[in-house]
Amino acid sequence: MKETTDIKENDVKKTKDKEKEVKKGGLSLNTLLIIQLVLIVALSLAMTKTVGASTRKNSINHMMTITNERADIIMNYVRSAEKTLTYYSKAGQITDLLASPTNESAVSKAQAYTEDYSADIENLEGIYASEWNTHVLTHTSRDVVGMTTRKEEASLKQLQDAMLAAGNGVYDTGFIISPASGQQIISMYKAVYGKGGSPVGLVGLGIYTDQLVNVLDSLEIKGVEDSSYTMMNVSDSKYIFANDKSLIGATATTKRLTKLCEQFKGSNDVAEGTLVYKNADGKNIVSTYRYIPEYGWLLFLDAPKSQVYSLTNNLRGFMAVFAVIIIAMAIIFSRIAKRQQKADQKLASTIVKNNKTKESLYTAMFKDVLTDVNNRISFSMEMDNHAANDANPWYYAIFNISDFSAVNSKYGNDTGDWLLVKTVETLKQVFKTSTIYRTGSDEFVVVLNGGSPDNKEQNVSDNMAEAMSRLTERQTTPVGKATFRFRAGYVKKTGKVNTSIITILKDMITTNTGAAAGQIIYNDLDR
Repeated sequence: MKETTDIKENDVKKTKDKEKEVKKGGLSLNTLLIIQLVLIVALSLAMTKTVGASTRKNSINHMMTITNERADIIMNYVRSAEKTLTYYSKAGQITDLLASPTNESAVSKAQAYTEDYSADIENLEGIYASEWNTHVLTHTSRDVVGMTTRKEEASLKQLQDAMLAAGNGVYDTGFIISPASGQQIISMYKAVYGKGGSPVGLVGLGIYTDQLVNVLDSLEIKGVEDSSYTMMNVSDSKYIFANDKSLIGATATTKRLTKLCEQFKGSNDVAEGTLVYKNADGKNIVSTYRYIPEYGWLLFLDAPKSQVYSLTNNLRGFMAVFAVIIIAMAIIFSRIAKRQQKADQKLASTIVKNNKTKESLYTAMFKDVLTDVNNRISFSMEMDNHAANDANPWYYAIFNISDFSAVNSKYGNDTGDWLLVKTVETLKQVFKTSTIYRTGSDEFVVVLNGGSPDNKEQNVSDNMAEAMSRLTERQTTPVGKATFRFRAGYVKKTGKVNTSIITILKDMITTNTGAAAGQIIYNDLDR
């Protein structure tokens, strides 16, 4: 911000100097006008770059949100199936059957219950209960009853070990192509334990993925019509979902996918990210991804870069046209200036007006007009300058006027404005080596560099108390004596920060059950 302000002040000084030269005849109006127009173009390009970067970031965040929503839909679908299987395993008819698998009455009741239970499950391929050796005792389809699903000893042991490892939970084999129906299903098993704690049998479930796929396919991103999604199993780098249905179940050969699958294989942490690549058609694609550690799945959302950044590209196009117009205007005015020297003074006046417009733009972007302190945009842009370490942490303090709307209602808006200005004056008097921001209608954030001798931890604590004392003492306002209430809090932080620090400060003094007007809340964010 300091560099931006310095540039602005230098530009103003240069413009005024050149204006004097025009009046003296030392510099032609034509040259002055060209310089001014170039400055306007440069400022516009700088603003475009800043706004463009923010727009690109928002576009990526929007795609990431959609990716996370789709991941949540998938997980909820799977968890719903897990609950269905868990409830089935706890039914009395099933536990009685597995306790006495040769009891004809228990078998008959379990089969009847299985068929009734199946009728209420959407997209069901089948649900069943079997002995521990996978000998089926009851099944949605009576034709399967009596079959043994895992005859190979190695395959049986692998299933049993996996169920035992899951304990009382569900063992998900994931998305597979069913050998029975040839369709994709979610397959899962759960061990059923006897009174002695040993497994007496198991239950299994297969749910078709058609409904899930239809839901995912129906989700559209406004403005990004050509988006598509892909989901991989990181353990074997195989496709679970793909825009090209023929890839489902196949092993990925793309380096981009295999590298990410290898990266997240065995990881237990949720992760997300963004990458840009060229597809087979040579188009640049923006891809956001979310890793789901519970199941070892990696979900991608892909969209053409031209669509994702369409707003940014439109903005650049607009500014390019604007720059061309400005250049054309410079040429036109240059020719007019050569013919009409009498217009020098008028054009010089125009330059002054343009300069004032520039100053107004800077003020509107980075300053709060009423209190003359930096605003929230300025706070966001200065985050990169807050480089802290353990020896020199940064402190972030918030002061909030309690019931500010009530102040305006009771004393009038003029008194409310007076209180805002008075609050800034008080904070400047107490926190002499700080930067103050107005981040909301009734809130101010004070940023203190712990590397300054005046901002050591005890000094900050004492100054917080001093500021609160001054702010809450009886004040002489334009309408008489009055007392105002404030909420305040501050945090210590090392390392990088972002604008979420404002949210953290707000939560400290609003949602914190221990926070109240007049109190000062403190939090060390490094603990």
